[in-house]
Amino acid sequence: MKSILPSKRDAADAPYKTPAGYYALGAMLLFAGSHVRADDSTNAPSAQEMFEGGPEIYTSWVELSAGGFFTQGNAAAARQSLHLGNSVFGGIEDLHYEKYVGKTTLFAVDGRSILDNHDYSLSLKVQNDDWGYVRMHFENFRTWYNGGGGYYPPAGVRYDLPDDTLSIDRGEVSFEAGLRRENVPQVTFKYSHRYRDGDKNSTSWGPTHPSGFSTPVAGLSPSFRDIDETVDAFDLGATHHLKTTDFGANLHYETADLNDALKTTLFPGEPTQQKTTTREGTKYDQFSVNAFSETWIRTNMLFSAGVLYSRLDSDISGSRIYGNDFDISYVPNPQQTGLGYTNLLGSLSQNDYVMNLNLMSQLGQHFTVVPSLRVQKQDWDGNSGGWGTLASFPAEAFTAESARRVLDVTEALDVRYTGFTNWVIYGKALWTQGDGDLNERGGLAQVNGFGVPPIQFQKDDSRFFQRYSAGARWYPLRTVTLDAGGYYKNNKYDYTFGQDNTANTPGSPFSYPGFLAMRGLETYDGSFRVSLRLPKNISILGRYEYQDSTINTRPDPASGLSESESARMTTHILALNVTWMPWSRLYLQPGLSYVRSETKTPVSDYVPPTLSAAPVLAAQNNYWTADLVTGFVVDDKTDLRIGYFHYRADNYRDNSSAGVPYGAGAEQNGVTATVARRINEHLRLTLRYGYYDYKDETFGGFNDYTAHLVWAGMQYRF
Repeated sequence: MKSILPSKRDAADAPYKTPAGYYALGAMLLFAGSHVRADDSTNAPSAQEMFEGGPEIYTSWVELSAGGFFTQGNAAAARQSLHLGNSVFGGIEDLHYEKYVGKTTLFAVDGRSILDNHDYSLSLKVQNDDWGYVRMHFENFRTWYNGGGGYYPPAGVRYDLPDDTLSIDRGEVSFEAGLRRENVPQVTFKYSHRYRDGDKNSTSWGPTHPSGFSTPVAGLSPSFRDIDETVDAFDLGATHHLKTTDFGANLHYETADLNDALKTTLFPGEPTQQKTTTREGTKYDQFSVNAFSETWIRTNMLFSAGVLYSRLDSDISGSRIYGNDFDISYVPNPQQTGLGYTNLLGSLSQNDYVMNLNLMSQLGQHFTVVPSLRVQKQDWDGNSGGWGTLASFPAEAFTAESARRVLDVTEALDVRYTGFTNWVIYGKALWTQGDGDLNERGGLAQVNGFGVPPIQFQKDDSRFFQRYSAGARWYPLRTVTLDAGGYYKNNKYDYTFGQDNTANTPGSPFSYPGFLAMRGLETYDGSFRVSLRLPKNISILGRYEYQDSTINTRPDPASGLSESESARMTTHILALNVTWMPWSRLYLQPGLSYVRSETKTPVSDYVPPTLSAAPVLAAQNNYWTADLVTGFVVDDKTDLRIGYFHYRADNYRDNSSAGVPYGAGAEQNGVTATVARRINEHLRLTLRYGYYDYKDETFGGFNDYTAHLVWAGMQYRF
């Protein structure tokens, strides 16, 4: 479910995402035409006056809010789904102030500060109509995650972290200035400092011994990622118009320090419990420059071109250490069950070259053709080294090297024809040819003979992608629009191995990396859409889409295996949305969508001889959603808005004794009610209540929750 509180960063239509906007949008729709009061039709307020609450438009406002968020059940799952943190929060929901200083200089302030939700922003801007602008900006917002681990149906157990509520703070501090003089190049400079800090969930879970089971089960014990990242970026760009040509150039420099870690507890609560910290450090510098131009060669012909060069230099560091706690120094550990490493150091250099060419031609009055060409070349070289560890055995040194070269050429042709009355016909063809090579040497060390032997590997690869799409839009009546279209896509990858010291024969434990000689993805897609505008203020939008995809693979001949269809996915999507305004004070917007998707593999129909009632299942993602939004104008100052949302997926089947239960089983319901009151042309009050209920069969009910939201806002405009 989407966030239930508005935020200015959510979308470009910020005026409708403010708390008042949740009802104001409905009011605007209702009063888009004339609204006549029964007692005095000659003094009916205009649509603008009804929306603004008075004849004057105010350009500044401050909005205060306070709320409570209360849950029963899994609070971490509720916070992640509803994007809400602590149980009580409040502060400045939205602040905007603007004023002209003199005749041509505008000063503006925007801000937001929601305490205990770690949601803050402040922006200062000075804009001169003749010269340009200067802007300073700061923002911080928090995202919540559910840190719960895997669920094991045979034992009915779920593994959790001591505190499943994880969160990451994201933020930015920036300075931007732009020169906007007439008849001179427009120049923009921006510096930004971005960061991420906190913990988030991961599905790289560890092994456990569920109660009553002697065999370890992988992928149950929860893990989390410790994130600490900063990025500083400098941008300088200029654009200019000269006669029939627009052209420009941009410079970008970025430097970063990323210090992250994956932390996992192995066999929690058991005598062999261990904790692993996989530290991943990266420092990089990136420089890029691009230039572009658009020229009208003729009145019916536009040529555009762009080029880009990018250089990335990075240094990596890291370790994987087993011990009785996270973030400890390495000491030999007899209980260490997997390969680790220390003092990992490495470097990477990467160069990218990109060129785009486009030509738009209008051949006659109704026919448009756009051929285009894109060429991209990439090359990179990397190396690393460190010490491999295992239990109490002596550490062994390892090194690794890799190099990659890639060249891709993409041609495209777009056509559009409007010569038939009330018809638009369009099509596009796209082809990509690519070649590359990959060289790898070394790898993680074998310690005491355990682990994958060092790799000596050389591969040449080629690929050919093709995609053809076509469609038509028809307007048979002023109130009817019909769209039909589809595409065919075929992506094929071929691999040739010049060197591969790993065995690809059946039963080999070290078949990586040169096992597949071909991989192909083929997709057929078709869709139909209808839009109806009926009498009585009813509009209907319906859509159906069908998609069928197959994945084919051919292993290396040394494996003795033939080409096979390794997976097939079939998807049906049906959606229907209706808008009905039976009365000038009332609107209804119901919606319904249904998705049926299934992925089958060669083992999907396999039935174990002794478990005929529990076959290996195909992966299914069938679900449907229903929603209803209704708005009612109680009087000229009061609006009421009620919303309902329902989601249901019923694919779960506990076949864990025979395979992985891929299907999802979950149900979600949400109800919101909002009432807004315009006290006068300056003051508005808003009250909102929300009820949310979620049940998750896939995780045995451990992610279930019920949540209540109570929220109040007061806006003062001046």
